[in-house]
Amino acid sequence: MTGPQVLDLAREAIYVLIVVSAPMMLVGLGVGLVVSLFQALTQIQEMTLAFVPKIVAIFLTLLLTLPFIGSKLSGLMALISEQIIR
Repeated sequence: MTGPQVLDLAREAIYVLIVVSAPMMLVGLGVGLVVSLFQALTQIQEMTLAFVPKIVAIFLTLLLTLPFIGSKLSGLMALISEQIIR
């Protein structure tokens, strides 16, 4: 493998990492924003109120996007395997 091929593979891996993690990050951001707004409006400052809804929402998002994540990671592994074989 040459240097440019390694860089292309690394760039593709970083892109897949961003695409795969984006749904969970966005859901966590949205739920965190809603919960913090709710806490500010009601002046309830309970620590578990900030974490439990985010964990549940991220877990449900992970379950829903698992086929998409699997296909993206499978495609990346196929690309890596193809480069190794050459």
